[in-house]
Amino acid sequence: MEYRIEHDTLGEVRVPSDRLWGAQTQRSLENFRIGEEKMPREIIHALAALKLAAARVNSRLVPKRMTEEKLDLISRAAKEVMSDSLDAEFPLSVWQTGSGTQTNMNVNEVIANRGNALAGKSLLHPNDDVNMSQSSNDTFPTAMHIAALTSLKRRLIPEIDSIIDTLLSLERENEGIIKCGRTHLEDATPISFSQEISGWRSSLARDRELIERSLYPLSELAIGGTAVGTGLNAPSGFDIAVAEELSDILGIEFRAAENKFHALTSKDELVFAHGALKALAADLMKIANDIRWLASGPRCGLGEIFIPENEPGSSIMPGKVNPTQCEAITMIALRVMANDVAVGMAASQGNFELNVFMPVCIYSFLQSVTLLADGIASFNKNCVRGIRANTEKMRENLEASLMLATALTPALGYERTAEVVKLAHKENITLREAALRLGALTAEEFDGIVRPEKMI
Repeated sequence: MEYRIEHDTLGEVRVPSDRLWGAQTQRSLENFRIGEEKMPREIIHALAALKLAAARVNSRLVPKRMTEEKLDLISRAAKEVMSDSLDAEFPLSVWQTGSGTQTNMNVNEVIANRGNALAGKSLLHPNDDVNMSQSSNDTFPTAMHIAALTSLKRRLIPEIDSIIDTLLSLERENEGIIKCGRTHLEDATPISFSQEISGWRSSLARDRELIERSLYPLSELAIGGTAVGTGLNAPSGFDIAVAEELSDILGIEFRAAENKFHALTSKDELVFAHGALKALAADLMKIANDIRWLASGPRCGLGEIFIPENEPGSSIMPGKVNPTQCEAITMIALRVMANDVAVGMAASQGNFELNVFMPVCIYSFLQSVTLLADGIASFNKNCVRGIRANTEKMRENLEASLMLATALTPALGYERTAEVVKLAHKENITLREAALRLGALTAEEFDGIVRPEKMI
C-alpha cells in the first residue's frame, strides 16, 4: 500500500494515498480499534449538509474568508458526501471521543481534500474553511438532531402509516366475525375479530402520535454555540441563518436553539423521542405476541388465525412452520428497549458545558429507528397482510367458552351464575345444559339471553 504524509498539530501521519481523509481521521483509526460499530451514515450525511449550510452562510457573513471559489468547492464535495458516493471515506468507530470530534474532523478532512482534488490545488483547510464558525461541540449535537429528525420522518413514520393501513383493511375484511375474548390468558367475554384488530391499529396510531410530538423539539439545533455555548468565533446571526439553510437543503424545518448552553450539554430531546420509540416497541411486542398465540397450532394451539407460511420452521420436524416474523419483531422490540437504557444513561452524562457520550447516544437512537422501520416493513409485508381468520375454530372456541355466562348475571346474579359455570365445567356440559339442570332458566329464557352477537 502506498502512503502520503499528512500533518496536524501533533505532527506528521502516514495516510493511505488512495484515501481522502487526513491526519486526525488516521489517528482515530489507529487509536480506536474497537468493535465493528461504525459511525452511522445518517450522521455523516447530516454533518455534510451542515458543512454545506455553514459555508453558504459564511460566504454571506464573512465573504473575505469564505470566498466564492471555496464555497463552490465545499458545496460540490459536501453534496458528494450526501449522495453516498464517498461512504468508504468514513471508517471511524462509534467508540471514540465522546464529543464526536474525530468524526467531525473526518468529514472536514474529506470535504477539504475532495474539494482540493476538484480544484487541482490546495485551497481548502479542514479547520479554517470547512469547520469555519463551528466547533465539534456544536456540530455533532446538531448532526444528531438532524439525523434523528430526518430518520423518523422519512424512514419510520411512513412504515407505521403503512402497517396502520394494513390493519384498517383487515378490520373491514373481518367485520361481523365473533370470537372468544381473553384476559389473563383465560377465556373472557366475546369480542369481534375486527375489534381486536382495531386495538392493534389504535395502539400503533397512538405511538405514531407520540413520535410526532417529539419531532418539534428535535428541530432545535445547537449550531452557533461553538465550544461552550458562547458562540465564540461565530459571526452574529450565524445560527439562525444556518438553520434556515438546512431547512432549504433538507426540506425539513429547523430552528436555532435559543439557549446554546442547554443545546450542547443536554440530550433530553433525544431521550423524549426515544421514549416514544420504546412505546412503539412495547406495542409491537404485544401485537406480535397476540398474533403468534392466535396462530399457534396448527392442531394443539389456539389456531384462530392463519398467517403466511414463509419458510420451513424446523431442521428435524418435517412440515413445521413457525411465526418467524413475529419472532423477529419481538427481538427488535427488546433491542429498542435496551437502547432506551443506553440513550437515557448517555444523556445523563453531561459534565459542565458538554455531553461526552454523544456517539453511543445517537448510535443507539438511530439503530432503534432503523430496526423499527425495517422490522415493521418486513412484519407488515410477510405476516400482517396475510392474516386470515379461521372462522370455524373461532366459532368452536366461542361456543365452548364458559364466559358467555357473564350475560346471565343481570338475570341470575353473580353467585347463581357462578354455580351454572362451575357445573358446566365440572360435568363438561354446555352452559345451557347446566342452567336447565339447575332449574335456573328455561331453554327459551337462556336462548334469549345468551346471544354472543349482542355481547360485543
